[in-house]
Amino acid sequence: MATVTVEINGRPYAVGCADGQEERVRILAKQFDVHVRQVAGDVGHVGDIRLFLMAALVLADELHEVRMNAGTAPAAAGAPGSDAGVAEALNAVAARIEKIAQGL
Repeated sequence: MATVTVEINGRPYAVGCADGQEERVRILAKQFDVHVRQVAGDVGHVGDIRLFLMAALVLADELHEVRMNAGTAPAAAGAPGSDAGVAEALNAVAARIEKIAQGL
């Protein structure tokens, strides 16, 4: 398992990912950072966890709209063509965020 350091809202986070997925995680983190910074600009600083949650909800809403417009249902985790790799990366990020929050 590889570890990638990404920056979200100006803070570094170490994220575990499958070997070979490092660049994909970096790209996804940059996209997430754009959303986090947009939410932070809209609501101000409300704490990283709440900020990340709001940005994740914005992304989930966008994904839902894309799927509804495409007429497709979400793929089951692990199914061929699913986003299982992305889910693993997000789970690793969530675990890291929870660990950081416990230290606050």
